[in-house]
Amino acid sequence: MATARQEQAARQNLEKARQAQSARSRGERTPPSPGLRTAQENRMADEEFAFPKERKEPLVDARHVRNAIARFSQVEGVSDRERDQAWKRIQQAAKRYDIEIEADSWRELSQGGKASRR
Repeated sequence: MATARQEQAARQNLEKARQAQSARSRGERTPPSPGLRTAQENRMADEEFAFPKERKEPLVDARHVRNAIARFSQVEGVSDRERDQAWKRIQQAAKRYDIEIEADSWRELSQGGKASRR
């Protein structure tokens, strides 16, 4: 079940998408979104993902590492062993991009562990 904050964010995302589609239909050029494009993601090696088998949670820059931490508990269909391995990959990427992780284990994330800049 979605929280009120998630529902509000979803409504805002839908409105942005509608505005962009409407602008494109009028022939306006719209800037690309700041995230990875599908083609870029498809060219990435499996090792660049926190969950390489599922190709979920790319770890290509600091922003994506923070996002992987924030969305870690939302990844479905993976075992605890896969989560342990993904957490190690995230910790390595966080160190590489100088991101401090407050949680010592992925199990703490549901208790409010966060990533922050050092």
